[in-house]
Amino acid sequence: MLGQSVVYSEASQLCDELLQINISSTQIQRVCRYYGELLDSVVEKDLQEYIPKLKGVDKSDNVYVMVDGSMLFTRPKDWKEIKLGRIFNQTKIVPINAGRNELVESIYVSHMGSVDDFFSKLERHLVDYKKKVIIGDGATWIWKWVESNYPGATEILDFYHAKEKLVIFSNQQFKDDDKRKAWVKDKTEKLLQNSVEQVISELKKLRSKNELCKEVKDKTIKYFTDHSERMMYKTFIDRGLLIGSGPIEAAHRNVLQQRMKLSGQKWTIKGVNAMANLRCYRKSGAWNIVRNCIRAA
Repeated sequence: MLGQSVVYSEASQLCDELLQINISSTQIQRVCRYYGELLDSVVEKDLQEYIPKLKGVDKSDNVYVMVDGSMLFTRPKDWKEIKLGRIFNQTKIVPINAGRNELVESIYVSHMGSVDDFFSKLERHLVDYKKKVIIGDGATWIWKWVESNYPGATEILDFYHAKEKLVIFSNQQFKDDDKRKAWVKDKTEKLLQNSVEQVISELKKLRSKNELCKEVKDKTIKYFTDHSERMMYKTFIDRGLLIGSGPIEAAHRNVLQQRMKLSGQKWTIKGVNAMANLRCYRKSGAWNIVRNCIRAA
């Protein structure tokens, strides 16, 4: 079963594509399961006509690749991580008003299972793009994949995760709220000026007030040291690049969680992947590919 749910849009749309008749919710779930799994099989076979593509991408365009994981409740009673990738073109970032942009087109790829299986699936969606900009948090699984498969890509550590490390440390180090805010502001501004090495040096010189604070400080120093080359934020901004991973965090809510994290839902792994595939194709504006799968089947 795909989950304890009423009839939802992907299911209804699939049934309209198939028969244009009223059928039971159980039959709708089976239809979703069948065609959701079918999408995985055509991607695995690398059938390019069934793999969504960004429209109008030039060889000189930067194409962003963002990946992250979030948790869904699975049977019998266990939370498991589903990974989601979001691919979008620099030219599809449209300014709405001061300080706010909107993405008008993205391709989404998801998988619950091993990291290797997720990346194998994601990579089939990346073959046409030459200039990749990969933004992620500090998760080791992301950067090992990038270094092994896309050594020429631009790698950016999400700025807000970096700032969060400063905030966490400052909460341990400083009792005075004004002093804490001033310290975070100063270090944040230095990160934005490519001065990560200076921030690391100042952290090392700062005397920790207790053992817990020292532990947090050491972890922050290691985090910044490990990712220092991915933290050249001024350089990235000067190139017109994004430095935050907000788009992939928003995608988890919009693409997956608002459909798959509802009250009372418990998923099988196959059910998760089938429904997530349908959600990804729908949100990618690629429902015509689902229609083609139906016709071919």
